[in-house]
Amino acid sequence: MEDPAPRKSFADIPEVWDYPDFLDVQLKTFHDFVQDDVPPADREDEGLQAVFNEHFPIKDNRDRYTLEFVSYELDAPKHTVQECIAQGLTYSVPLKATLRLSSKEEEGGEEAIEAIEQEVYLGTLPFMTDRGTFIVNGAERVIVSQLHRSPGAFFDKEIHSNGTELFSARVIPFRGSWMEFSTDVRDVLWSYVDRKKKVPVTTLLRALGYSSDEEIVRMFDLADAVEIEDEEEFSEYLGRELATSVTIEKTIEIVDEDTGEVVDEETEREVLLPAEHELEEGDWEELDEFDISRLYLVREDVDEEALDKSTLVETLQKDESHTEEEALDVIYEKLRGSEAPDVDSAREALDRLFFDEDRYDLGDVGRHRMNARLGVDVDTDEKVLTKEDVVGIVRELIRLQNGESTADDIDHLSNRRVKTVGEQLGSQFSLGLARMARTIKERMNLRDADKFTPKDLVNARTIESVINTFFGTNQLSQFMDQTNALAEMTHKRRMSALGPGGLTRERAGFEVRDVHHTHYGRLCPIETPEGPNIGLMLSLCVHSTINDFGFLETPYRVVEDGQVTEEVEYLTAEEEDEAMVAQANAPIDDDGNFERDEVRCRHHGDFPIVEPEDIDYMDVAPNQIVSPSASLVPFLSHNDANRALMGSNMQRQGVPLLRSDSPIVGTGLEGRVAKDSRSCVVADGDGVVEYVDAERIVVRYDEEQDKTDLAFGEPVREYELTKFRRTNQGTCMNQKPIVQAGDRVEEGEVLTDGFAMEKGELALGKNVLCAFMPWHGYNYEDAIVISERLVADDVYTSVHIEEFEHEVRDTKRGEEELTREIPNVSEEATKDLDERGIIRVGAEVTPGDIIVGKITPKGDTDPTPEEKLLRAIFGDKAGDVKDASLKAKPGMEGGVVIDTKLFSRRELDPASKKMEEKRLENIESEHERKLEDLNERLWDKFFGLLEDATCAGLEDREGSVILREGAEFEREAFEDVDPSDLSTRAEFTDDEELNDQIQTLLRNYKSRRRDIEGTTKRQKHQVEMGDELPSGVVQMAKVYVARKKKMEVGDKMAGRHGNKGVIAKIAPVEDMPFLEDGTPMDLLLNPLGVPSRMNLGQIYETLLGWAGDKLGVKYSTPIFDGASLEDVGDELEEAGLPRDGKVQLYDGRTGEPFDEKTTVGQIYMMKLEHLVEDKMHARSIGPYSLITQQPLGGKAQFGGQRLGEMEVWALYAYGASNTLQEMLTYKSDDVQGRSEAYESIVKGENLPSPGVPESFNVLVRELQGLGLEVTLD
Repeated sequence: MEDPAPRKSFADIPEVWDYPDFLDVQLKTFHDFVQDDVPPADREDEGLQAVFNEHFPIKDNRDRYTLEFVSYELDAPKHTVQECIAQGLTYSVPLKATLRLSSKEEEGGEEAIEAIEQEVYLGTLPFMTDRGTFIVNGAERVIVSQLHRSPGAFFDKEIHSNGTELFSARVIPFRGSWMEFSTDVRDVLWSYVDRKKKVPVTTLLRALGYSSDEEIVRMFDLADAVEIEDEEEFSEYLGRELATSVTIEKTIEIVDEDTGEVVDEETEREVLLPAEHELEEGDWEELDEFDISRLYLVREDVDEEALDKSTLVETLQKDESHTEEEALDVIYEKLRGSEAPDVDSAREALDRLFFDEDRYDLGDVGRHRMNARLGVDVDTDEKVLTKEDVVGIVRELIRLQNGESTADDIDHLSNRRVKTVGEQLGSQFSLGLARMARTIKERMNLRDADKFTPKDLVNARTIESVINTFFGTNQLSQFMDQTNALAEMTHKRRMSALGPGGLTRERAGFEVRDVHHTHYGRLCPIETPEGPNIGLMLSLCVHSTINDFGFLETPYRVVEDGQVTEEVEYLTAEEEDEAMVAQANAPIDDDGNFERDEVRCRHHGDFPIVEPEDIDYMDVAPNQIVSPSASLVPFLSHNDANRALMGSNMQRQGVPLLRSDSPIVGTGLEGRVAKDSRSCVVADGDGVVEYVDAERIVVRYDEEQDKTDLAFGEPVREYELTKFRRTNQGTCMNQKPIVQAGDRVEEGEVLTDGFAMEKGELALGKNVLCAFMPWHGYNYEDAIVISERLVADDVYTSVHIEEFEHEVRDTKRGEEELTREIPNVSEEATKDLDERGIIRVGAEVTPGDIIVGKITPKGDTDPTPEEKLLRAIFGDKAGDVKDASLKAKPGMEGGVVIDTKLFSRRELDPASKKMEEKRLENIESEHERKLEDLNERLWDKFFGLLEDATCAGLEDREGSVILREGAEFEREAFEDVDPSDLSTRAEFTDDEELNDQIQTLLRNYKSRRRDIEGTTKRQKHQVEMGDELPSGVVQMAKVYVARKKKMEVGDKMAGRHGNKGVIAKIAPVEDMPFLEDGTPMDLLLNPLGVPSRMNLGQIYETLLGWAGDKLGVKYSTPIFDGASLEDVGDELEEAGLPRDGKVQLYDGRTGEPFDEKTTVGQIYMMKLEHLVEDKMHARSIGPYSLITQQPLGGKAQFGGQRLGEMEVWALYAYGASNTLQEMLTYKSDDVQGRSEAYESIVKGENLPSPGVPESFNVLVRELQGLGLEVTLD
């Protein structure tokens, strides 16, 4: 590869930690979800496997049938990625599950269990491409990760209008009812069960088994427990308050009124002495009578340190229940609005809400958060609420009231987690499986005596419809922004707070959108959209990763005793909370010791200066705080944050140019972004390039001999390059090789340039010579003046590709037809069409040209059988068809056809059938030949490895003996054995190492065999089914037209610092200001755009860029660790330029020097996708809305300009009554008037007087609908 000269770096801080793969957030989470490269038996209980385990086994109501899940398998995809994009299909893999149906039969008084195991098809699963995208109906889509509130317990505080502090807690599960707690102004603690009516928290505690006041008092240490033996002891406590009421049990006899017999007895609790009662002398007799010796008294000497627990005492007094049964009754009544039939029903109702695993799930995350927040030690496998949790929440609320704890910050990243692609797909799958499980259960119950198999029970469409709905309509499944490689990568790394279960734009307040101190190193504070989504759509920082619980982590260097170690630790926001973190640019010596005695650190949201010994961690890199987009902005630290935001957002809108330039002034991240965006081809290992052309690259990789012995393929990899493919946004994706045959390549080396890349680096724009000066008022208000050279030399010319699609349908009047024989069309108009009616590749397209010729049968009535017969005999008359060709739209000048495709349904005439059979035979024989060859190679390698070994006993899958223990491996014994029946887990010999080699060999064999079978299956499917087309469509033609778009006035340009503007003038080269040596400027920017915007980065970049251009050097100036003003000055001096970058310019029009010197240099400018040509639009005649009869709006609908109320006022003000009347009638919705006006114009007559606008009739009908009689005089 022609290696780009290494960039000269200004970084002082060494790179101590490599970036993670920028697309891991998509790729890793998806592959963890499907576990596609893990054998079924070894799969972890996560992702898809966990979803199946959650819903299976399924049993019928009588427990006679059980359907169990054994394993699942993903087959090879039916179509390649390219086929799916071309034909508008979904790139997906068939999902099959092995299910076991067991049935219990009673025979002779004994239970006999019969089991049927079967592989069942469960539909197709959209599969992620290598680029981290999904292809759904031919369009590339991205599933955006969601930031949502983590499950667990949350504590909150608010101030009541009377000044009282109110505290509340809520437990949010993954699935199930919320449980809430809150205090009121009287200090009573209430619990809200399932957001319904409230009950005192002590009632809930009683219902959970802490039945008596004594237990509650003891548990929370609320009172003194005193033992009283006699009256003397009692007298010591006179005047003390009771903390709990003293109750006694009374037995009530139920007597039959007629007979006077006692038929039943009931126990009832009666309050002897209420809580808060002050003990008096007369109380002893009552206590003595009922043998009550223990009392709980309110403490008198409350320790200053102890917590004030009066809340619970107040709550106990409010509590009307005294036993567990009473408490359960109270809760049941609140939940159901009626009395509980019995205690068990009441307990079951409560259990089902919070303690039933089928209905309530805290998830791993919820349990982890609960244990951490409440300080309880509940087993991590316990996914439902426990008594300890409820007690822990009450304790924490009391601590909160006493100021011993703080309320939770809901915007803290320990309380927000990321729902990744895998998890979102998991919850959709769970939804589909739950629906399927219901139907399976119903079918089991219905089929009583019938024999049935797992296939009879399962309906595959259930899961498929849920998944398809998710990919098609979910807010987080988005059409990928593919303008350039950076836009694509950023979209995949985006975090959204919107979406199902998240926030809505209208509800999200300022706090949620604001930057939080926990975002440091996790979420970028710069890159977020302007407008209504600001702060709700965020981007992952360069080093940020997502842990198993879904919390964002960022790496830090560990500091021990003031010394920075080599160790790096990933911390979540919660773990970082108490840490003291030093900045990456804190000076340290070679041994890792801080050079200064005092170091500025971060702690929570503050920046204390501490001694090195107090530091726990240190940042790994200065750009750790921002996302890749913001990391690509050089001198970011010299820009105002608002402009930095615009700069990083506008890089995503840069259109890939015909010839890209990487920036002279970069940040060192350009190569990494280009590689991780997957828009270029990268070498898989070390090797030699064998062959290169524009379409493909062949690399032979180095392989160790022992690996080659166990492999079945040649270590050669062929890379197909993407040529002129249309992206989602219509820009052009084209890969060009940058290696030559014979080049040696290393693993990870870039082999091609992708779109908007140069020599393996991201190249979104061009380096142009720029001066900061006004020029005849043309660059007023951020406008830009450019030189004609930029247009003439195609500097900013970009290629855009449009896709035209035309369908041939089978209509009621007969089949449509693609043809070049179109009635009433000249030979000239069809000269570029082939015999199928499709325009030829290479043809130039202008507006109105026929792209696809098609005729449609016409006629108001269906033809009679006689007519049909006559037509069949004599052929169609030309008059019976009409032209339904696809024509080029207005504004299509200069287009060139680069590709055409025709997809057809399978034809069933005898000749086609014969051809099809022949092709299928060829595919089958080729398949057998490949398998035979593969098997032969396997046995050669197999017996080569086992030449002198003895067998340890070998069986096939069915358990039949292939070779006895101690026997030698001979070919004859394996003549009838199918290699795929050999298990990759079998022990072939007693030699462990040899066994490993044989198992690797068999695994490689099976993988190769799967590839061969997958290819054959695809080829057969293609022949048997033809192209997959929507119903009713017989053929579909696609034509791709490429257009070069040059720079023109009105196009938008921008730099990387938020310095955007519109081209106002393309000046002749000779008119542009020029340097002393005669070099004319390429671009003129208004100097007034700099001071108020405070984006000085552009000035630094311009000056350093000029020095780099003169010296032939490219620079890397990482953010927060880049070139200083001194460095820029030194480079300018070395290049022989003035240190301040100001030079004398001369006016191109007059040749006179300007009065002042001007700042000149090379600036990196991009052409953005907001091209004037795509926005320019005019209408003369066009479509009207069916309801209002007014012209439609917008360019896409070929609509007109809206004349709103303010425009009407303007015409009022001028008294232009006739113009106004025309606007509101002919040009709007006077249906009759406009057709008469057209007639008059054609005939050259005066216009008729306008009629009544349709909107007036609508108003009249509206009033009549309200019952008012409206008449027009």
